[in-house]
Amino acid sequence: MHLQLPAEWSPQAAVMLTWPHADTDWAEQLTEVEQVYVNLARAICAYELLLVACHDEQVRQRVATQLAQADIPASQYQLYLAPCNDTWARDHGPLCIYANGQRQLLDFQFNAWGNKYSANLDNFITRQLHQAGAFASSPLHTLAFVLEGGSIESDGQGTLLTTRNCLLSPERNSALNQAQIEHFLRQHLGVERILWLQAGNLSGDDTDSHIDTLARFCDTHSIAYVACDDEKDEHFAPLQAMEAELKSFRQANGEPYRLFALPLPAPKFNAEGQRLPATYANFLILNTVQGATQRRAVLMPTYRDAADALALQTLATAFPGHAIIGVDCLPLIHQFGSLHCVTMQIPREQP
Repeated sequence: MHLQLPAEWSPQAAVMLTWPHADTDWAEQLTEVEQVYVNLARAICAYELLLVACHDEQVRQRVATQLAQADIPASQYQLYLAPCNDTWARDHGPLCIYANGQRQLLDFQFNAWGNKYSANLDNFITRQLHQAGAFASSPLHTLAFVLEGGSIESDGQGTLLTTRNCLLSPERNSALNQAQIEHFLRQHLGVERILWLQAGNLSGDDTDSHIDTLARFCDTHSIAYVACDDEKDEHFAPLQAMEAELKSFRQANGEPYRLFALPLPAPKFNAEGQRLPATYANFLILNTVQGATQRRAVLMPTYRDAADALALQTLATAFPGHAIIGVDCLPLIHQFGSLHCVTMQIPREQP
């Protein structure tokens, strides 16, 4: 059987969000964070269908009211009931593959980045959405393997980019060594090459260095990554080392990757003085096909920072033919994630 893990820029059917509510860690800033979600929903719905997991009927009614007030057409979103601990859809949502050209959903175990938080409800969200028909007739396979969507990057051609800190974390799949994990990924995702980053981390990140906070495929030949040129910044040494690794990586054809350096925002701190993981690498690629027309965009998190403009310009160069849309995500990093972390794209049913 031929398996393919599509790239994020592959044609999509929808994007998934899990909406925040008063029983999540967002409680103290719920109004501010919900506005971020409304802005995200508006940007997504301008291109494709939005699937929203809602904690209960009260949340579903609240979401429907907010989206209607934002003048988002009801035809562009679907609301489903699915109780949740938190809202990081990238990591509790489904990973989709094509098996002989047919879309299948993989439901991996989600243990909140190594049992750091409660995830008993989040781990069942994908199954509940599937039972409710959110993913049409695509079959769902639940696997006894811990894997978060934010921890892997696919070029759609058999190459996977990830970090050792995350995938080899003893709090995820402790019984497996690197060779066994690589075998599992090849067997279930159809990947042929795995590029492992050793260096690179962001202060405040609680995912053990998810790749989507550090380095992202822009196409099969290009990678955008977080760079730091301030020797006084705590990130300087690890990000310089990561940059050197990325320069050493080769495409399947043996050529080096074209690299796009994204700036690091000025340090952002919470009320307790902890630095927050602001990163422009946490962007979302949108691609929808309507007839013969392909509509493509990149939603990039902004942080009310002087570096926002340069980051938008850099992604515009990395993604020609895409609309580059900034979305204010400063509130999101107070819970240590950003735009890509709260979204999960669903590829269309056939490649």
